[in-house]
Order: sequence, then structure tokens, then C-alpha cells
Amino acid sequence: MEDWLPPHFAYRKNQLWLEGVKLDEVAAEYGTPCYIYSARGIREAFERYRSGFEAAGLDVTICYAVKANSNLAILRLLQSLGAGADVVSAGELYRALEAGIDPAKIVFAGVGKQRPEIEFALQKGIKAFNVESAGELALIERIALEARLPHALGISIRVNPDVEAETHPYITTGKHSNKFGLAIEDAKQLALKVVASPVLKLRGLQMHIGSQLLKVQPIVDAFRRLVALAGEVEAISGQKLEYLDLGGGLGVSYTGEQPADPAILAQAIAEVLKEAGRSYPLLTEPGRYLVAESGALLTEVLYLKSNEATNFAIVDAAMNDLIRPALYQATHKIVALALPKNSVAESNIQNYEVVGPICESGDWLGRNVALSDLEEGARLAILCAGAYGFTMASNYNSRPRAAEILIDGAQHRLIRRRETLEDLLAAERL
Repeated sequence: MEDWLPPHFAYRKNQLWLEGVKLDEVAAEYGTPCYIYSARGIREAFERYRSGFEAAGLDVTICYAVKANSNLAILRLLQSLGAGADVVSAGELYRALEAGIDPAKIVFAGVGKQRPEIEFALQKGIKAFNVESAGELALIERIALEARLPHALGISIRVNPDVEAETHPYITTGKHSNKFGLAIEDAKQLALKVVASPVLKLRGLQMHIGSQLLKVQPIVDAFRRLVALAGEVEAISGQKLEYLDLGGGLGVSYTGEQPADPAILAQAIAEVLKEAGRSYPLLTEPGRYLVAESGALLTEVLYLKSNEATNFAIVDAAMNDLIRPALYQATHKIVALALPKNSVAESNIQNYEVVGPICESGDWLGRNVALSDLEEGARLAILCAGAYGFTMASNYNSRPRAAEILIDGAQHRLIRRRETLEDLLAAERL
């Protein structure tokens, strides 16, 4: 029996269930590969995050990071819980609005916003742009002047606090070597330009130092610098900031790790504000924390083969479906949907390289995965795939993208159909 599973996944009579649904039946009905998500898991993660900050006496708006999982049904579920959105493209903004998220609770981040994206966001009345460079601010100001808005356009300056996030180098964002944000002195000067503008309004300061953070201390260290900068900006400008935005980044358990609890982070943030003698409403932008553990990618074993060194389990999912292992060398726990009926002797357990059909040696989903009595046709679950799974999927090797299914109690429903071969050509012309 498996010693660790994410919330709401459990074996019952040797069959893997999510909430009140047997996953082998889901795989049979919708086919594989397919993504599945637990609505209950998402609700509980959101409430855990919100209640942690409220218990610390903090006024917080949770702006879900849409890039983690942008399915409309997931966005609508989070909207129903009160979430805003952190978007990084016009496409993500469009999705958030279509899901019913209040534009006054949407912030637009990203280092490379284009004119059409800025114009679209401006028309929709979002809360603020998280500005990351002087050139970007100049373009936003020009567009705001051209639009002759009846009100000032909200701006938040993204600060790069130069803090080590202690995470994978591809997902750290708060060091000076990263492309994100502005050094503290540069951020101060840009903030003063916003204050002096007739068409812009400085609403806040923002930071985000990285993703999959298992400790709160790096976030706290960065936030302390953000609070100090806020005091300087207010003293020079004579204006009070409306909020501070501490970003997201809290990690989750992929293979049984013990990530930090949002309540611990919130209490530490409250202490920083108390020490500084300051008080601000807060924005925070969790993504992975809210959706990762709720999801899994279901796949079927196509073929088994071995050589002198390695056992391969070739499955129908691939790096185009879940690129995290190939891109980040990320580890996802992989388990069988059906366990052997009898107790399994150690001699029946083998280590497999779980690989996909794509013509790349980097197309692997799990290494040294211990599985028992594996046969062709067996179905597997790649766990903790609710974040940066489907949202990073592609059509590489001209493979149609997988279906997505939302499970809520004993109910399950299709929230994105599997792509067809015709879908692959829909935008092309001979």
C-alpha cells in the first residue's frame, strides 16, 4: 500500500479513488492521457490560505496566478470562492474575465507586456499593472494619455529584492540575475515617476521571489525590504500606498515533502508589519499552492521492455502533456490505479523508467519508479499535476492535447474535451 498520497486520493479495495470516484472508471470513460482535478481539494487549499491570513489579522485579497492552471472551470470555481487573478498575458486576462472574475481584483504582471495587451487590460478596468521596467512604464503612460481616461490608471511597481529563494534556478525570480522586477533604488525612482504622472496612480509595491518555496523565511526577508521601501516612497511622495503585494510561491508536497503552512507565512508577515509600525491591505498571488495537489495525469502502459540496465514502461502520456520532469527534472509520484489483489512480495516490485512516445530521450515522466506486477494495459496516475501540467502542454509531435475532468464528490464532468486531429490543423492554411 502507498505510504503517501495527496489529499482526497485514497485506495479502497486496492483501487485508487479521488473523492467519491474510482479513477479506473474515469480513465475508461474519458480515455488516457487525461487530467483530473479535485474540486474539494481546491476549495480546501483556498480556504486554508485565506483563513491563515485572516487569523493573523491581515486584510488580504487572493489573486490566483492563472498561469498555474487556466482551465475556465477551475477559474470559475476559484471565482466562486472570492479569488481575484494574477495574469501575465491578454489571453489569461480574457480567460479570467470569461470565468467571471472581477476586473477590479485582477493584476497584470509580466516583463514583456505588449501594446495590444496593455490596451485590452486598460479597457477592462483592471486593478493595476505590475510594472517591471522604465520602458514599460513609459509605454503604459503613453497609452493612458491617448485613451483620455476619466480616472488615473493603477500602477504597482515590481521590486526585485535580491533574495535567495532556495528553489530550482528556473523558477527563482527575486535575484538580481533574474529578468524580473527592479532593484530597490530603481523601483524607488520609478515609483516617484508614477506619482508625478497626471494619468497614473501608484497603488502599491509588488514582489515575487520564486515558486515551490518550502520555507517562509526568504519571503519574509524580501517582504521586510518591501515594507522599508514603502516607507521611503511614502515619505518622499507624501502619498500613502493602497496595498503591498507579496506575490505567491508557497510550495506543495510532490513526494511527501513538508511545505510551509500559509498561516505560518501570514503570522511572520504580520510580525514584520508590527515591527515596522505599519499597516497595509495585502495582495497575494498563489497558484501552485491552490491547485497542484488536487490534480493528476492518468496514463496507460502501452509497452514494457528491458535491457541489461533498465526496465522501461512506455505510456501514452508524454512530455507534451507534462513537461515538468523534462524541463525542471521535477519528480512526480507515480502510482498504479489498481494494486495487486494479494499482498505483494518485495521480489515483485521493480523500478521502471516511465517514458512517453515522443521522439526525444528527454521524454520521461518518472525515473526509478517502484511499481509491482506491472503489465501492458495497466493504468497509472502521475500525482500532484494540477499546476503547470495541462497549462504547459503542447502539440509537439502533432499530438492532440489531453482531456480535463473535474471531480466533485461522487460526480465527474468533462471540462475540456480531448483535441482531435482536425483541431491540430484548424488554424492553418495550405
